[in-house]
Amino acid sequence: MQLKQIHVRPIVKSEIRRYNDLMQAHHYLGALNPIGETLRYIALWQNQWLALITFSSAALKCSVRDQWIGWRYRYQFDRNHLLTNNSRFLILPQYHYPNMATRILSLCQRRLPTDWAARFKHPLLLLETFVDPSQFQGTIYKAANWHKLGLTQGFSRTREGYRANGSRKLVFVYPLQRNARRLLSEAHLKLDYQFGEPKLMISAAQMKTLPELFNDIEDPRRAQGRRHRLSTILAIATAAVLCGRVGYKGIAQWAQSLGPAARERFRCRYKDSTYIVPSEFVIRDTLIRVAPEALDQALRQWSTLYATEDESLAIDGKTMRSAIDGEGKQTHIMSAIGHQSLCCYTQKKSDCFT
Repeated sequence: MQLKQIHVRPIVKSEIRRYNDLMQAHHYLGALNPIGETLRYIALWQNQWLALITFSSAALKCSVRDQWIGWRYRYQFDRNHLLTNNSRFLILPQYHYPNMATRILSLCQRRLPTDWAARFKHPLLLLETFVDPSQFQGTIYKAANWHKLGLTQGFSRTREGYRANGSRKLVFVYPLQRNARRLLSEAHLKLDYQFGEPKLMISAAQMKTLPELFNDIEDPRRAQGRRHRLSTILAIATAAVLCGRVGYKGIAQWAQSLGPAARERFRCRYKDSTYIVPSEFVIRDTLIRVAPEALDQALRQWSTLYATEDESLAIDGKTMRSAIDGEGKQTHIMSAIGHQSLCCYTQKKSDCFT
């Protein structure tokens, strides 16, 4: 077999079933359901399938990878789209030839950035993969000049959060650009690499402190029928907005996605061995009733707590739709926003910008 005659391409929709059947039959982990943004490749020689390769969304947390990149905790969620995980690599049993796997991996690395940008409308900077040392030693990745970073801590993500599974994996990464580490770790992400709305990662400690900020706000709801603490509703709404959610529905969906540990940190209602989050109706009804001045004062406390994390400020002006003063002029708001924390330090209302 001439290695130069091998080529790779993404699969088409009609090939998905065959792809999954082969992966299930021959890969020790079986087939993989799509995880976030996913691209599946096949390697061919004279129209024969030689190998199957899957790239999917990168791990949200990996300590050795994160230390190697050098990015701060707050950046991970907002920049994770610039990484992808080589989650499956299968050479079909009848095609194990010397150097073929490295050749196929190299071909994928060359075309993946272009294919990814065309499919998902944003670039890639870094590839990662996890290798089970009880099964393999990552020889293919070593030969392809991937960086071996060390071992994971042996945790896996479940519906209940992260749990130790006792299986530590070897971590390999491959930068698609020489300056990938610098781009991922610098304070301000270049515009070409931004995707979607800015998002902030909320830590466990921040989840615990957020409800305390709202303890002194007067509850505008009637005492009858209250099922959720006011501080819990306001803390969840604030965290959801900081994490990039928009509108009451977006906040409610973010709340529903919280695991038991996060719900406990927000002091959610506990009933029948389950932490219950407020519904979209409860969130909307509460936010339109609470005193805006009191809410603003509480959010300023958040700014004070985390202001030291901001390295610079952004000044932004907005015209408020349908907000007309007594003279018939539209209302404008000028805000100072922290680049890192996304905290609003101050706002100025005016009927004109100068």
